[in-house]
Amino acid sequence: MSVAVVGSGLAGFTAYQTLRRGGLGPEQIAVFGTQDDPAGAWRRRAAAIRQREMRSESDGHCLATSFPGLAVRSALRRRSPAPLAASLLDRFHPTVGEFLAHVEELRERSGWDRSLHGARVERVRAVDGGFELDGQGPFRHVLLAPGHPGLNLPEELRGDPRVVHAYEPHDYGSTVTVVGAGLAAATEWLNALAAGAEVISVRRREPLRRPLNVPREYFSRRGLTGFHRLGAEERTARLRTLLAPSYPPGRRWDLPVVEAQRDGGFRVEESVNGSRQVICATGFRRGFAHDPMLARLVGEHELPTAGEWIVLDPDASVPALTDSTRTLALAGAPAQWAFPAADTLAGARYAAHGFFRRIASCRTR
Repeated sequence: MSVAVVGSGLAGFTAYQTLRRGGLGPEQIAVFGTQDDPAGAWRRRAAAIRQREMRSESDGHCLATSFPGLAVRSALRRRSPAPLAASLLDRFHPTVGEFLAHVEELRERSGWDRSLHGARVERVRAVDGGFELDGQGPFRHVLLAPGHPGLNLPEELRGDPRVVHAYEPHDYGSTVTVVGAGLAAATEWLNALAAGAEVISVRRREPLRRPLNVPREYFSRRGLTGFHRLGAEERTARLRTLLAPSYPPGRRWDLPVVEAQRDGGFRVEESVNGSRQVICATGFRRGFAHDPMLARLVGEHELPTAGEWIVLDPDASVPALTDSTRTLALAGAPAQWAFPAADTLAGARYAAHGFFRRIASCRTR
């Protein structure tokens, strides 16, 4: 066995599907992770914020190729062209149920459970012939997809008994303060208003309004080419701009808030007040330093970094540890240096294709 995927979440699962489509069998791929269900963590977070639709569009799936996407599946199931028409206008958003059914179907038919090793990898070390994972291996080609390095809580709110993170199970009190300005925050505004709560929004900046979590151009070859040409300082600054909080435009998001503001049930304040309940919709910790495995990898191998990111080649491989005989690559949020929307399903597929191309071209595959 020469190929390993570290991480059994959606990014690792998407990479696995790409490797399987490329001709590797389940016995040729070792997946290391602590959860059997690749959608397990995502499922819990979606349930916590009562998410009903995906922000992603038809290509927000775990298959190796963008087409056919979930719009095609939905059209066939409904026996209606409506999902395809909506997809052409970038207005198709699969339901959470549709997406989870898609993941379960892929899990059953791809051999995922046969490749899975229930273990958390804490150390990746370059050795002759590839990489050792906590002493196991060596594996000639390794993709690291560890997911987000934990939930983010503002320092001033740590330990406050009123506080719950949006991605943890919770109900809604009579008055709810929501901290944050992205998609999770906007979703929680609507949830709390629907539950009859008075909502106070605390945010450091006004959120951006865009359909996807980064501008659409950065999902294209042309947009990425320009991004990859940026120097380290400019790319770091660009990433911080691109990853600012945002949520989609539209009446679905605006109308409930406007009506509540008119009736005094929604307002914006600069700081947390005396609410009995504070929901932190503040996303995840950002940066390799918050992931013990990645921080150790950087320290032991003296890898170049820029800001919160490990410096990567455009295909999301680690240049200092990748050559014609072996590959170390990143996927998911840690791969944003190569693909700004790396923590999306399209981003996971981007990293997976780069990883497979490296394997296919390796002289000692």
